[in-house]
Amino acid sequence: MIMTCLFCQKPNPIDFVHQTKYWNVFLAWDQTYLGRCIVALKRHCGDLAELKKEEYDEFIELVKRLESALRKSFDATMFNWTCLMNDAYQEKNPEPHVHWHFRPRYNHKVEIAGLVFEDLEFGHHYDRTKKREISEVAKKTIVSKIKENL
Repeated sequence: MIMTCLFCQKPNPIDFVHQTKYWNVFLAWDQTYLGRCIVALKRHCGDLAELKKEEYDEFIELVKRLESALRKSFDATMFNWTCLMNDAYQEKNPEPHVHWHFRPRYNHKVEIAGLVFEDLEFGHHYDRTKKREISEVAKKTIVSKIKENL
């Protein structure tokens, strides 16, 4: 554990979605794409090639569960998974931590917690310039719905 590493910290309870033996799942602050989550390895590890077989195997099962939960929760159409870790290398002493960005994608509008989510880039690369922060009440509603279907 590296105390300066964001992913080594305990997730905020409001954003916390799920945990397994090796992975934490939490709702990303940016909800441009409804249900976007971060899936972070619990131990500090800076490279996918250093994942242990049991961590990778559990990750694959988690992918199946998360995708199923988002289909049930919000009728997600497809999913984008990315593991970039570029931001870590913007620091003088980089400390990358294996984590995945999970972006559900939608070919239709979704309304939840009084908000409308529309994926205008559906079928194309997600738009990195768009950012959407939502209220804690909306976060709780989204997290609760995902948990209900995990």
